[in-house]
Amino acid sequence: MTSDGEAFTWIWLPGETEPVVAGKLTAQGETLMFNYGRSYLARENAIAIYQPELPLRPGIQHPLAGLTMPGCIRDASPDAWGRRVIVNRKLGARGVGIDAARLDELTYLLESGSDRTGALDFQRSPTEYEPRLAGNATLEALLESVERVEKGLPLSPDIDQALNHGTSIGGARPKALIEDGGRKYVAKFSSTSDLYNVVKGEFIAMRLASLCGLDTAPVSLTRAAGRDVLLIERFDREARDKGWGRKCMVSALTLLGLDEMMARYASYQDLAEIIRHRFTDASSTLSELFGRIVFNILTGNTDDHARNHAAFWDGRMLSLTPAYDVCPQGRAGNEASQAMLIHGNDRMSRLSTCLDAAHVFLLSEKNARAVVEHQLGSIGAYWGQVCDEAGLHEIDRRLLWGRQFLNPFAFDGLEGERAFLKDMPRR
Repeated sequence: MTSDGEAFTWIWLPGETEPVVAGKLTAQGETLMFNYGRSYLARENAIAIYQPELPLRPGIQHPLAGLTMPGCIRDASPDAWGRRVIVNRKLGARGVGIDAARLDELTYLLESGSDRTGALDFQRSPTEYEPRLAGNATLEALLESVERVEKGLPLSPDIDQALNHGTSIGGARPKALIEDGGRKYVAKFSSTSDLYNVVKGEFIAMRLASLCGLDTAPVSLTRAAGRDVLLIERFDREARDKGWGRKCMVSALTLLGLDEMMARYASYQDLAEIIRHRFTDASSTLSELFGRIVFNILTGNTDDHARNHAAFWDGRMLSLTPAYDVCPQGRAGNEASQAMLIHGNDRMSRLSTCLDAAHVFLLSEKNARAVVEHQLGSIGAYWGQVCDEAGLHEIDRRLLWGRQFLNPFAFDGLEGERAFLKDMPRR
């Protein structure tokens, strides 16, 4: 199933609350090409959607080698959950088990909600912007609709519109977008396939990350229909007097010039190199990124793939976004590996791997050990408090502690001056 072959890209420029048309996407087979509009290029405040990929110049621009569409455009397209909702809406029960590739990329761009991640949206018209808005729905109704999507059942029109509002947000888990009290949130729901309380696990990890001093998106827990719902405050939106401003964003996958098929080659070392050359305040950004890698290992978040890291883009420079999607992953045994390479070809979920890579992040061995020591102390000090905030039962605490959180494998290979770190979880 294909779309009409073209879509117009609209952008919220820095400081603005209304979008302008930036250019046109055209399909040639499975490849999407981009062309800036003359009126956009003539604007004094025009910025490149992302300079290394789509520089401000006239003419058709092809994707980078190995890509079928510009990564900065793909960042605004729905991921697994959003595509599942769109397939449900267009195919209903016939869509159960159907490969998401049955629909093309232009269809996903044009059918997903307009309040998508970052500062882009996609329209059939180059002159009239008509947002695909959310319907009014309670969390209870959204939870019910999530269950229907997972079973392949059709949705009612009002709930269809409300759930569709969240299709443009990335990730594989069920989610929706809501606005409350002048703030915008991503609401994450539990899934029927969950083997443990994933929603509470992510809340605990995100809260602990903040208490460890990392820059993270604010989170809170609520309940609806007897189930937990995680609310993550959006950091790509700015409330202004005349409406909402949007911040341009690109994923680390785009920064690295990769797509999902090449994601296994994504490397923290390569990302660090980009940070040194293209980011504001590179030194503190590298320290923050190192801290996030350490925390992911200590809390069992092995889903740290390159789309789960992102940067704001202001048209000239990049800056790291707050951390998001930090969620302990289920594991049967001890040994685990991170989604991105940490040091050379080593992606093993061990603190020793991080410490070996410290120089890449402009950290001395001593300062890198201090980061690990601080996080271990903070996790131990705040574990009980944060579990209480989450209302996590003792059985679930025992399930997470020592398996996802502070798994013994994380401490393998710590010798010499690093050895004292192995004893900290037992203190």
